[in-house]
Amino acid sequence: MRDDELLDLLSSPERLRERIAERLQRTANRPLDLAAGDEGAREVRWPAAVLAPLVPGEEGPRVLLTRRTPHLAHHPGQISFPGGRVEPEDPGPVEAALRETEEEIGLAPQRVQVLGAMPPYVTITGYRITPLVGWVEDPGELRPDPFEVAEVFTVPLSHVLDPRRYVRHSLEYGAGRRHYWAVPWRQYFIWGATAAMLRMFLELIRGKEE
Repeated sequence: MRDDELLDLLSSPERLRERIAERLQRTANRPLDLAAGDEGAREVRWPAAVLAPLVPGEEGPRVLLTRRTPHLAHHPGQISFPGGRVEPEDPGPVEAALRETEEEIGLAPQRVQVLGAMPPYVTITGYRITPLVGWVEDPGELRPDPFEVAEVFTVPLSHVLDPRRYVRHSLEYGAGRRHYWAVPWRQYFIWGATAAMLRMFLELIRGKEE
């Protein structure tokens, strides 16, 4: 998809939702062994689900993200989608993502139009994450959980769908060097699994050759 075609798509929320739903439906039939994942990802130990909420903005749709509080034991201060582990009482990943989203930021499930799911993403810590994409016409008044969420913010969808915004980084991890994606936005350094799932969404929407 060319840049001008993408801008035209972003100007029409209805067409954008149709495009997202159609592309996600294509991935729904992929075998699970095609899941993406972190380099050096461990054996899967826990199922998890996150929600990528898309909300209207004055200059086009935006992606809602959270910044985790600095005192958390896992991934303190990092940028993430709302979501978490799929618990035994959850019927499936959709219900888990919506439940966790409501618990973390106060976004009611009935305000979310779930458009579909991307292929699973396996993290280096052993989580198999199902990334869901949802359209939220009106999020209402959000109530972030002060223990888990330091901040809720949005990023232009046009930014995360621009491959030129992504940078490849590396760091020493264990006995080797790990490479990861980052897609910075203003003062926010979006990296790791969150950036990788945004990159996966970019390739899905723009029509990367499969």
